[in-house]
Amino acid sequence: RQLLWQALLEGYVSNGVRAFWLDACEPQGSQPGAMLYNQGYDQQVGMAYAREHQRGIWENSGGNVITLSRSAWAGSQRYGAATWSGDIDSTFEELAIQIRVAQNVAMSGIYWWTTDIGGYQGADINDPVWRELVIRWFQFGAFCPIFRLHGRRMPNDPDSACGDSGGPNEIWEFGEQAYETISAVLHLRESIRPYIHTHMEYAATQEIPVLRPMVFDCADLACT
Repeated sequence: RQLLWQALLEGYVSNGVRAFWLDACEPQGSQPGAMLYNQGYDQQVGMAYAREHQRGIWENSGGNVITLSRSAWAGSQRYGAATWSGDIDSTFEELAIQIRVAQNVAMSGIYWWTTDIGGYQGADINDPVWRELVIRWFQFGAFCPIFRLHGRRMPNDPDSACGDSGGPNEIWEFGEQAYETISAVLHLRESIRPYIHTHMEYAATQEIPVLRPMVFDCADLACT
């Protein structure tokens, strides 16, 4: 952790960077039982790797950074870590799953959570079904703790400035109707910024999730 922080300090923090995207910070591509850590095998402690990665950056910075991490574990919230649900499919079925994931993550004590709006993979920006999907996903995303559009789109652009790249991912590329609707959602999200800040403060000081299932507030069956 010290070695990593020294590299970040010299290359980024010294130039004013205070936010880090920790993509793929979990052990990846291993069969269960194939990795042995100082504290045990991966089945028992593998996901603690992500938390300790976050911890190393947080503690060495004196708590003066935020990280966006593809993975988290119990206690990640202590270390300024936001997490998202990874490389998910661009389908309505996946969107429905993400609504449940959001609530389960919140009830696990991790309040800074987001999802790739529109899904990460399998989206053709010219497909009318996906254009409807990305509208609905934006409408969900506007009320998530973190609001984030991300994903690899089709058709690919083999001649981009970066070489072979995914397709455009700007909202004006999704068609006029989608652009109009998504623009309204963006303005809605911006309008509730003070509300979000207030509830982020509640999360930090009172451990009340920003996004949460009804059972959190209505445990009494009479309430439902």
